[in-house]
Amino acid sequence: MELVFVRHGQPERVVRHDGQPADPALSDIGRQQAAAVASWLEEMQIDALYSSPMRRALQTAEAIGSTTGLVPIVRDGLSEFDRDAPAYVPMEVLKQTDRDRWNQLASGSFGDAERTALFVATVTDAVDEIVGAHRSERVAVACHGGVVNAYLAKCLGFDSESFLRFDVDYTSVTRVFASGHGHRSVLSVNERTHLRGRPDLAIGL
Repeated sequence: MELVFVRHGQPERVVRHDGQPADPALSDIGRQQAAAVASWLEEMQIDALYSSPMRRALQTAEAIGSTTGLVPIVRDGLSEFDRDAPAYVPMEVLKQTDRDRWNQLASGSFGDAERTALFVATVTDAVDEIVGAHRSERVAVACHGGVVNAYLAKCLGFDSESFLRFDVDYTSVTRVFASGHGHRSVLSVNERTHLRGRPDLAIGL
């Protein structure tokens, strides 16, 4: 079967002071990016659609569902590693405002080996459940940059402590062929065909 990972569109910047998770929605540009990738994916035969429960991913999935006629199936294991954080700062903003934190993430790790290993294992289990349920089908998965990197790390045998190896842009598509026998083959990473000719949507590239 073919996994079509779609990173969410650009989110809003959210900082909460009550300790609750930021869980931002898509920005105006993010909604346009989601619409663009949804139109592109309409040309494919997508058999099922899954999503992280976080707002930015779910709104991206809903845009894909609007063109494919599919209802997103939400899986908690597809959540990003920052799901409980009270602040969300887009990477392109973080690069300008907190260079030390950006450098840490760009180095491939978020600084907690035990938490990182648990995150990679949780993502892998969630995605492998999808693989087991959809043999010989093409499945879209609306999720997050960390989730895509975590599964690629598992597929390619990377050390989970430094799993953030790939730039995965907003609404980019990453494809993996997966078999029920455990074979994994990475077909593409960070496809952005739907953003060609749209410099107004190519945020952070």
